[in-house]
Amino acid sequence: MLERIRRKLINRETVTYFIFGVLTTAVDWVTYTVLWRMGTDYRVSTALSWAAAVLFAFVTNKLFVFRSFVMRPGFLWKEFSGFVAARVATGIFTMLGMIAMVDGLKWNEFFGKLVVSAISLVLNYVFSKWFIFKKAGRKPGDGE
Repeated sequence: MLERIRRKLINRETVTYFIFGVLTTAVDWVTYTVLWRMGTDYRVSTALSWAAAVLFAFVTNKLFVFRSFVMRPGFLWKEFSGFVAARVATGIFTMLGMIAMVDGLKWNEFFGKLVVSAISLVLNYVFSKWFIFKKAGRKPGDGE
């Protein structure tokens, strides 16, 4: 039974999701740093680095993690808009969660960030797997 659970949690899809998640974070930070050092306002740098990270995450999740190779414009737009909407939703959740934990519960900021980041990571995976890049015939919880 433990082996079955392990196979569902640790497989090609979850490992590649983690790897590209780390790379997405790098894209965000590198883009932000480059823009900021060029003199771009931190707010603009933040928005542009977030957009670059979301675009990178969409492409890598679509092609390498969830192996969705349909490139018809209408289908691509449906996946992309759903992906961006999910990332905006988890971004709002992250902000509200941080406010609730840090200002409301008086938790340490770093601990709060860890908690909301972990929850957002899981939510983004679930949204991507079950709603955005769903495959015909795949049931929620099926691993690859």
